[in-house]
Amino acid sequence: MAEKLTPLHTDLVPVHPGIEIVRLAALLAEGGALDEDALGVMFEQTQRGVLGSVAPTGLWPDLARGLMSPSPELMIQALRECGVLDVVLPEVVALFGVPQIADNPAEVDVGEHLLRSLAVAARCKAPLEVRYALLVMNVGKSDSPREHLPVHYRHIERAIPRIESISERFGVSEPCRELALLALTECERVHRVSAVRAGPVAAMLERVGAFRDRTRFDLLMTLCTCDYLAYGGGRQMPYSKAQLLEAALQVCVALGDGALVGAGAGEDLQAARAMAIAEEFGSQRWSNEV
Repeated sequence: MAEKLTPLHTDLVPVHPGIEIVRLAALLAEGGALDEDALGVMFEQTQRGVLGSVAPTGLWPDLARGLMSPSPELMIQALRECGVLDVVLPEVVALFGVPQIADNPAEVDVGEHLLRSLAVAARCKAPLEVRYALLVMNVGKSDSPREHLPVHYRHIERAIPRIESISERFGVSEPCRELALLALTECERVHRVSAVRAGPVAAMLERVGAFRDRTRFDLLMTLCTCDYLAYGGGRQMPYSKAQLLEAALQVCVALGDGALVGAGAGEDLQAARAMAIAEEFGSQRWSNEV
């Protein structure tokens, strides 16, 4: 049975009330039960403006703790219900109620999808970098022109400064910030990647740094898997796009850089990689066309 959380309890070391609100929500994500009375007190404290006197960097350790908990989505829900998210992460609050095109179902709510993706990340035991990126990578979709919805034109351009601002505000680590920006530009492309277009696959592997930083590539694949599974519709592991890119990467690694010594490197190497991927997948379209 979940332990009932008592709001604004007294510790041996005094805790700023703004930090304590976030800490209670983080404890909820760890398995506590936050009742209506507790939420009410948290709401009252938020309305009193206690968050105005605490630096966001002081909140980050407990936010990170909640994100790394078994149910991070419960922390975000609690913070939203008591108004804390409006103060500390208005960019995320603005995503709720915003439609986004999908396939099954045909549309999803961006904010609700965010919660589901965090829940999946917890089940996959994803690291903090992935969970943070899932939290913030879609913040450019909140104010997409209504006439274009549920499609989000130019959301990447809107999101970049917002992700930078959020990351600076909370003082998150550089790997967290970098993965969030990488996911912003690449996650939807990963969902669309195709074995019959070997050139773009080779270009993507180069663009995301798969040959230079295998760890970051693996983090991106984990993130894209969580995002994919969060759409529902009976989707299950393994995620075929991640498998495709992993297979393509192995083909390119086996090819090696030395095969093209003295041949002009760069573009020739990319062409060789594209051809190797095309041969592996039996693709006829191995050029670099987008």
